[in-house]
Order: sequence, then structure tokens, then C-alpha cells
Amino acid sequence: MEAFGVNVRKNGAWLRRGGVLNDGERFTVTRTLNKDQRERRERLIDSARELALEGGYPAVTMHDVADRAGVGRATVYRYFATKDHLLTEVAADWAHRVTDDIEALAVGDTPLERLTALLERIVYVAADEPTLTSAIIQAVTSDDASVDGPRTVLFLFLRDRLSTAIGDPVPEREDVELVLGHVLLAALVSLASLRQPVEEVAAMVRTAGRLVLAGALTAAAAR
Repeated sequence: MEAFGVNVRKNGAWLRRGGVLNDGERFTVTRTLNKDQRERRERLIDSARELALEGGYPAVTMHDVADRAGVGRATVYRYFATKDHLLTEVAADWAHRVTDDIEALAVGDTPLERLTALLERIVYVAADEPTLTSAIIQAVTSDDASVDGPRTVLFLFLRDRLSTAIGDPVPEREDVELVLGHVLLAALVSLASLRQPVEEVAAMVRTAGRLVLAGALTAAAAR
């Protein structure tokens, strides 16, 4: 999966210009939608999220999403090519919700304190919603081609949140964000697939954050 690597690097400048990250905007927009279409799309995402909360990945079918949203199944496919595409958009909605108030979440006097506060927040919210977390991780890590675009934009958004939390200038910043993005993904997989206790996963992200930032600073000082 290239989303934290080649594709993210290629689109980094576009992200920094604010491309799709303004509050209220969605992460993957393939065409201009009118108000009714936006509301319908939101309803489909909400319905998929509710089903995932109730029964995880197997509970989310295009048929059941359509029934819950009160539309025909063809309408679901008009907005989302596959189930994994839909659940990746659910993941994007989740990421925005969890990290929306970044200034209140990323508290601390140092980059490490702010970073670990954000990482732990994401870990604990994910642990509180295990069926949803499992569903979105399974979708986001799938090899479904329709997921490629929205997954890249989702990971760009998460990298932007990590960068905002760090705040202060850090050497090799893009590399630091890239590694921390992989750490976050590994943490969510550990919760959703490996069933590791949340305390262990939180400790892992704290340690990883400390080592990554310390490594970047040490490497810069040695030059």
C-alpha cells in the first residue's frame, strides 16, 4: 500500500495549500454535488457507520445501507463504487470527527507532548468503537482500486493533523510525519485485528512518538 509513501509525498504540497481540508468539506469529491445530493451522500455515510458500529465489517452491505438510508441500492452505487469505498469515506468522516478540535486535543508545551496527546486520543476513541474501527481498517487496507484515491486523501489529512500537533519546526518533517502515520495505522490494526489492550497500544504510540522525534533531532544535530 503506497498511501503513506509515494502518493502522499506527491500530493503533500497540494495538501498544504488546503485542498480538501476545510471544515465542512468532504475528503473525496469526484463531482460537484448540489445540496440534496450532499445530504443524501451524508445519509449514506451515516447509515454505513451505524451498521459498522452494530456489527462490524460484515454488517455493512450496500443493500442494508440503502434500506437504512431510505434509498434504492442503485443510489448507493451512484456515490460509492464499492463497500470498501463507502467505508473508507466513513473512515474519513471518523478521522475528521475525532481530530476536529485539534488545538484542544493536542495539549502540551513540547512537540512530543502535543503529538502523544493526539495519538492517544485517536487510540482511545478507536478502542471505544471496536466494531467500527475493525470495519474501517479492513476497508482502508483493502486492495480495492476504488479505495486508492480516498485512502490517499484520508492519510494526507491524518498527516496534516499530526503536523499541526507537532507545531514546532522539526528536522526532516515529512519523513517524521510519514513514519508517524505508519505508527498510527499500526496502532489501529493492533486494536482492531490483533485485539491488543488499549493501554499497551497507547504506550506503543507514546514510545514511538518519542523515538521518532528524538531520532530526527539527533540526526540533525550530528550533521
